[in-house]
Amino acid sequence: MHRTTKNIITGQEITQPTPVNEEVLFKGGVMITETDRNSIITYANRKFREMTGYSKEELIGSPHNINRHPDMPKTAFKGMWELIRSGKYWEGYVKNMRSDGKYYWVVVSIKPKFDENNKIIGYIAGRKVPDREELAKIDAQYKAMKAAE
Repeated sequence: MHRTTKNIITGQEITQPTPVNEEVLFKGGVMITETDRNSIITYANRKFREMTGYSKEELIGSPHNINRHPDMPKTAFKGMWELIRSGKYWEGYVKNMRSDGKYYWVVVSIKPKFDENNKIIGYIAGRKVPDREELAKIDAQYKAMKAAE
């Protein structure tokens, strides 16, 4: 079953593609997104748009999980949300899916954005190239976690 997300700005419904078992290597550069408190994308830089295959109009106003790969276990994000909602920094490996169904791995770093009253108003995420040896271990862990869900 394909998950459909709705862009809150354009009203466009975007249906997740069928996964394709082909990796597109993230070779580096700066891939940045910003979201509001509810994980709605408010900014996506050009490198992120190029890597995901989604346009600026598709991304801005869409939930950030628009590019979540179905192989990712939900429990992998539970701790992330606990940390960033408490105002702390989180970093972890994430398998994402492009608009063409192909996948890519990144190490994502997420930090909260605060207003002048120190209230969280959103989140900033940056991505870097994953270590391939560590990635093999993480992939095995995620497969076990997904099987247990």
